[in-house]
Amino acid sequence: MTALVARRALVTGGGGGIGSAICRRLAYAGHHVYVHALSSQGVAEALVQELKEQKLCAETVRFDVTEAASTRAALDKLLEHGPMQILVNNAAIHDDAVFPAMVDAQWRRVIDVSLHGFYHVTQALLLPMIRTRWGRIINVTSVAALKGNRGQVNYAAAKGAVNSATKALALEVATRGITVNAVAPGIIATPMTEGRFDANAIARLVPMERAGSAPEIAGVVAFLSSEEASYITGQIISVNGGMY
Repeated sequence: MTALVARRALVTGGGGGIGSAICRRLAYAGHHVYVHALSSQGVAEALVQELKEQKLCAETVRFDVTEAASTRAALDKLLEHGPMQILVNNAAIHDDAVFPAMVDAQWRRVIDVSLHGFYHVTQALLLPMIRTRWGRIINVTSVAALKGNRGQVNYAAAKGAVNSATKALALEVATRGITVNAVAPGIIATPMTEGRFDANAIARLVPMERAGSAPEIAGVVAFLSSEEASYITGQIISVNGGMY
């Protein structure tokens, strides 16, 4: 896939399994990809090196999406070189516990990364994007936000809020050439999900009887980032092997 126009693209959580796959697909499409990471900085740097060896454009950026001031400072520095026209809000964490046993820190940290992180990053980049009258915002959420999941009330709440924010923001910027969509993965084989679901559980939960792959999520994100997806906005697109 070749980009008709090379854009600047930021992928938060770019060092994770799904994030790395998204970064690759956007770089292969010809975009200049900023691979965001915090704890997985080494993975992000290795990914950027891999892409540069293929003559693709990528660089790392590090900040904590939960901290408003440092996020704004890091993004203002990126904006000195031009607007960001593709944003993939992918940063997230799990901190699972059944609700009666969940402690305040588990609730707040998961909400902070997924929901407040969405706000801190998107709000900082939106006005420069609007001025170009072209933009793609893709939020990676979860099947847990649509179906619920035991032990993940915090995660479902955070991702459900991002789904709702996706729909509302899409309305605000629909006339500005900017689309806002969410991709809601199901069970995806990544280091984060390793050991969470055995083969029997996957066969029981997923009609396709297999876990999805990170490239399968990245392919949908890449399409939503393209010119061809210009009439798709405000949508929550499930990629989950038929889970309902």
